Amino acid sequence: MPRLFGTAGIRGRYLEKITPELAYRVGLSVASYVGGYGSATVGYDIRTTSPLLAQLVAAGLMAGGLDAIDVGMAPTPVLAYSVPKTKSRAGIMVTASHNPPPDNGLKVFDSEGMEYTLAMENDLEELIFNGDVRKLHAPWDRVGRLVAGHEVIEEYVYDLLEVMTVDRPKIDLRVAVDCANGTASNVTPRVLRMIGVNKVVSFNCHHDGFFPGRHPEPRPDTIRPYISAASTLNIHSLLSHDGDADRLAIAVPGIGFIKQDLIIALFSWWKLRDRKGTIVVSVDVGLEVEEIVERMGGRLVRSKLGKLHEKLKDTPGVLLAAEPWKLIDPSWGPWVDGIYQAALFVRISLEEGEPPASLLQRLPFYPSARINIKLSKEEDKLKIYPVLEEKAKTELAKGSVDINEIDGVRITYEDSSWILLRVSGTEPKIRIYSQATSKQRLKDLIARAKELVYSTAAQLGIQILGLEEQVDLGRPSMSV
Repeated sequence: MPRLFGTAGIRGRYLEKITPELAYRVGLSVASYVGGYGSATVGYDIRTTSPLLAQLVAAGLMAGGLDAIDVGMAPTPVLAYSVPKTKSRAGIMVTASHNPPPDNGLKVFDSEGMEYTLAMENDLEELIFNGDVRKLHAPWDRVGRLVAGHEVIEEYVYDLLEVMTVDRPKIDLRVAVDCANGTASNVTPRVLRMIGVNKVVSFNCHHDGFFPGRHPEPRPDTIRPYISAASTLNIHSLLSHDGDADRLAIAVPGIGFIKQDLIIALFSWWKLRDRKGTIVVSVDVGLEVEEIVERMGGRLVRSKLGKLHEKLKDTPGVLLAAEPWKLIDPSWGPWVDGIYQAALFVRISLEEGEPPASLLQRLPFYPSARINIKLSKEEDKLKIYPVLEEKAKTELAKGSVDINEIDGVRITYEDSSWILLRVSGTEPKIRIYSQATSKQRLKDLIARAKELVYSTAAQLGIQILGLEEQVDLGRPSMSV
């Protein structure tokens, strides 16, 4: 049986992996999985195929006996929020998140608004592939209804303002928001204004499923033009979403793209100031967060990428769960929320009375790199990775003190430097992450890792199409 679910839901090219038939079958199977009664919420992003797929998901839910509450076009965090808000038994979001425009996907949430765990995904896949259609369908007198639920977006905004509004801002903050033409275009800019930001400038904040402004993934290269534009407008920071607003990237004019470890370290510092507890981070989060959590008397726990929510279920006292671009604050909800993250970032600045550049100066910094090696075919990553895994544990392990295999292979060395090799859960890519205590040490580590990938690909006859590199060798000047 082929694996449908990846790192974050089901995702792939429309009419190849993601089809109208699959959308209906997912809705039908979710209805059966939750017992065939009650309601489920359905939302969708701005992709051209999303309204079609959402209607079919809703049809599947109704055919299985559930009322389908149509949230409409909405950010993924809003759809997650809608499940407990409406007392529904599940939620399904039609989105491919940060993938290219031709892709689409499906994310499933439980009654609390938490993404399905791996075990739940496996059970659902069994129903999707092998469930008896005659048993999955409800009889004529138990078919569900289609219910309008578009007011949920405004309820989300109101509830977020309740916890985020700063009554007396200590700084006249000026922020630019880049929504990638996605679903947060009419949400994040006005939330920030209502919280207390003095000036909000918007980029790419009209809905368009072709993503004309930029690629929906908020990487350093895709948001570079908007960093430059923000600089000319006397803006303190640029906040950039992906297509469905579960992600957030942050840049500061005069500094540039802020690597995610620093953002997570800032949030960890903020949460641990008032109470001690656990910070959950993904396996690729680095030394800055480790240092801040230790300094503030917290506890650090690692999880798989895309599976932060699973750690929330079995880890007591979690104050925050984060991976690059993504944040879960359990006091708000058990879902990844880029809009909440944007609000929290500006709230810290408003309450501290310092611009982001000044806040970031408080944090430690270590050289780091994030590298994506793109392969020609999806199946190539499954062919190359087992070989890479075994080679890494021998050829890269000299001087190591720990090898962590919860998600890929993360090798930590005596000097606290580390390197991680893993396969992408959503794209045909091999990912290399690394961090070191010196620039030269980092350069040496990533050179060895890249050589390992390229030589293994050549050995297996696998074509490499390209290389994406984000390398931060030193802390930029942080003049305010």
